[in-house]
Amino acid sequence: MRNVDYHINATDSVDIPTEILQQGDPYSTFLSSHPSLSDSASRLSRPQTPYQVLRLLPKDATPAQQDSAVQAWLGERTINYSSQPDTLHLPGEGIPRDMKAVDIPLYYRENFFSNDTLYHEELPAGGSGVAGDPMPETLSNNDFILVVLIIAFLFITYSFSRISGFVVNQLKNFFYTQRANRDITETGSEIKFQLVFVVLTCLVLGMLYYLYVTAYIADTFTLSSEYAILGIFLGIFILYFLFRFSLYTGINSVFYDSRGNRKFLTSLLFLTAMEAVALFPILLLLTYLHFSPVYAAIYCIVVLVLVKLLTFYKSYIIFFKQKGGFLQNILYFCALEMVPLFALWGVLSVIVEYFKIKI
Repeated sequence: MRNVDYHINATDSVDIPTEILQQGDPYSTFLSSHPSLSDSASRLSRPQTPYQVLRLLPKDATPAQQDSAVQAWLGERTINYSSQPDTLHLPGEGIPRDMKAVDIPLYYRENFFSNDTLYHEELPAGGSGVAGDPMPETLSNNDFILVVLIIAFLFITYSFSRISGFVVNQLKNFFYTQRANRDITETGSEIKFQLVFVVLTCLVLGMLYYLYVTAYIADTFTLSSEYAILGIFLGIFILYFLFRFSLYTGINSVFYDSRGNRKFLTSLLFLTAMEAVALFPILLLLTYLHFSPVYAAIYCIVVLVLVKLLTFYKSYIIFFKQKGGFLQNILYFCALEMVPLFALWGVLSVIVEYFKIKI
C-alpha cells in the first residue's frame, strides 16, 4: 500500500483513499494500519448513517465508490419492528391496520371471472366465445380448386406459346374452302395439346354447371364432399364429348368419305379446344370476382351458340355444299349435335335432382 497522509479535521471527518474502501472493514483496517491515529480515532464514533460514511470519503468519489463504501461500513441490517400496538392515531379513529398483515380484499380475490381459465395463467385456457356459423365451402375459398385453376391457366399460356402458329393457321383456313388435294397437316404434339384442351373444356363446363346448380337449384347435396359432385359433372362431360366424337365418326364413316370425315373431326376438335379458352375467363370472374350470374349465363350461351353455328357451318361446307343439301344439313346437325346436347342437359338435371337434399 502506498504512503498516504491522513488528516482528521475539526469536524471529525477523515479522508480515506479508495484502496481502504476495497478491503474488508474500512474502519478497522484504517486504525490497524495507522496506529498513530489511535488517540484521535478513539474520539471518533463508528459511522451509523450513510451520511456519516459519505463524509469520510474524498470529494471526488464516484457514485459507485460511495455505494461500495456505504455497504462496507454499514453492511446488511435487520429491521426489527416493534411488537407493541400502535397507539399513535387520530382521536376517534380505530386502531390502524398492522403494516405486516398483507391481505387482499375479497372483491379482489373473488369476482365473476375467478373460475375462468383465462383469469388464471397457470391453467390451460380453452376456447372462448360462442361458436359462429361456419363459412360455406365454395370454389373461391378452396385451395385445391385454386391450384387446379392456376395449373390450367399456366397450361393455356404454355400451349399458346407452343402451338400459336397452328392456331393462327386454323383460324385463317376455317372459313376457306380447301382444294381437293390440300389438307391442313397436324403434328402429334398439336393433336395432344388439343386433346388436353378438350379435357380442360370438360373441367371448365363442369365447374360452371356446379356454380349454376349451387346458385339456382341447391347448395347442399347428399354427398359429403364437393369434390365428388364436381367429379361426377366432369365425368359426365367427358362421356358426352366421347359419345359426340364417336357418333360423328360412326355416322360420317358410313355416309361420307374418309377425307371429309377427317377434315370435319379436325375442325370439331379445334372448336372444342377453343371452347375452353373462351369459357375460362368467365369461370375466373365467377369464382373470385363475384361476377353477375346473369351476365355470365348470357356469355356462356353466346359462346355455346357460336360454337354450334360454326359446327353447323363446317358440316355444311364439307359435306353438303356441293350437293346443295341445306335441309339435309339441318337434319344432320339436329340429329348429331342438338339431340346429344339436350340429352346431356337431361342427364345433368336428373343427377342434381337425385343428389340434392330435399326439404
